[in-house]
Amino acid sequence: MMHWIILPVVLPALLAPIIGFVMRHDITLARIASVFGTGLLLAIALGLAVMAADGSTHVYRLGDWPAPFGIVLVLDRLSALMVLLTALLALIVLVHAIATGWDARGRHFHALFQFQLMGICGAFLTGDIFNLFVFFEILLIASYGLMIHSGGKERIRAGLQYVVMNLAGSTLFLFALGTLYTSTGTLNIADLAARLPEIPAEESSLVRVAVILLMIVFAVKAALFPVHFWLPASYANAPAPVAALFAIMTKVGAYAILRVHTTVFGPGSPGTEDLAGTWLFPAAIVTIAIGAFGVLGARRLMPLIAYSVIGSMGTLLVAVAVFSAPATSAALYYMVHSTFAAACLFLIADLVVTRRSSDALSPQPATVQNGLFAALFFGAAIAMAGMPPLSGFLGKLLVLDAIRQPGQMGWAWSAILIGSLLTIVGFARAGTVLFWKSTATAGPVLDETAELDAAQDLPAPATVAQVAPVMLALAILGGLAIFAGPVSAYLQDTSAQLFDRQGYVDAVLAPVEER
Repeated sequence: MMHWIILPVVLPALLAPIIGFVMRHDITLARIASVFGTGLLLAIALGLAVMAADGSTHVYRLGDWPAPFGIVLVLDRLSALMVLLTALLALIVLVHAIATGWDARGRHFHALFQFQLMGICGAFLTGDIFNLFVFFEILLIASYGLMIHSGGKERIRAGLQYVVMNLAGSTLFLFALGTLYTSTGTLNIADLAARLPEIPAEESSLVRVAVILLMIVFAVKAALFPVHFWLPASYANAPAPVAALFAIMTKVGAYAILRVHTTVFGPGSPGTEDLAGTWLFPAAIVTIAIGAFGVLGARRLMPLIAYSVIGSMGTLLVAVAVFSAPATSAALYYMVHSTFAAACLFLIADLVVTRRSSDALSPQPATVQNGLFAALFFGAAIAMAGMPPLSGFLGKLLVLDAIRQPGQMGWAWSAILIGSLLTIVGFARAGTVLFWKSTATAGPVLDETAELDAAQDLPAPATVAQVAPVMLALAILGGLAIFAGPVSAYLQDTSAQLFDRQGYVDAVLAPVEER
């Protein structure tokens, strides 16, 4: 049995307590261990992506118990892609947190960071809905600690709202699992996909209840209307590196919708195959509108970026709601793009805000390296808004091209295009205030002594180590545009494998002697 599949879960699970208990008083050792572990996770993720590239579905059975009786981890193109995306984003964020000193503002940053990676990777690899709930709780518990890292009244308040909302979601998740198990007698994804077609349509009412409950739970994780309201305050008040890592958190909800509602409740499941899309599509349209108007009306930089994340999730889920292979491949491309675009914006915001008196979008004296920060912000903003030449333009173009169904095309195209226009205006206004009007804002007239004291109080210019993570994220966005053809071809194969329900079921439920 291939043990590499479990390493993205086991590695951070073993490293986190070692950092937490042995290295919490030595920040240098904690940094070395965390960077080494995250770098090794990236290497493992690359290996798993190569392993899954041939289109086969690899199954890891814990304790060598056959499914559906034992716990299984499943590696296919989609799960390998998401683990690789997580590992690469984590390394970028970790380098930024160390370079800027954010990790030193609390003893348990690196331990919580590794637990967060454990939960996210486990959610992408699990082949069981109950264990999806378990990994959700692991990543949420870690995110609670990261959310309030370094303290502060506003951060604690936003963290409390985040905890309450996600606890409510976890409660609904348990209700959904209980309802589903009562109806089918299993929670293994492959086993559910095999059993649901055997249930008569007239007896599937409880299954439909479970479908709706699961959709609500995943909508909470994905910040979908009407359960999106926790995200702006949470992301805007979290430490910037944490908010950048949280860019993958909403994608966990989108992944869960794709995996569960395609494999389990997709075509062939009586009374449930169109249920998710019926509710998901209009909610995604409204989510785009909320994100766009939020960006346009924001008066602070961090909430502006948070609302842009909401808008990007709406665009992603509009494509997901079609539940077709072409639309899903477009959604996956946009998912990868929007993850790095959001993380890049949060990291740039950190570099800018720490050199200003606040993140308020009001003219202030120009910061050091104003031109550099303006250029970085411009690149990330056009990526998030969907303007050429970066991958956001291609991502939205792929989504628009994939949505041509009558009754959906008009709504989706209007929402995405108008939302993009409003987002462009919002980011243009923010960039003008931050970098153009700030340059024109003169500081107070000082004598020579006062000028010398003020110069000593100026924040230090950003170092190469602090700018490098942002540069790497922008380079990835550029690479996604340059290599859009090969990337799209891989994602088309990924989407086709996702919709091959029978192939997934056969691989997971294969008898032990056939392996």
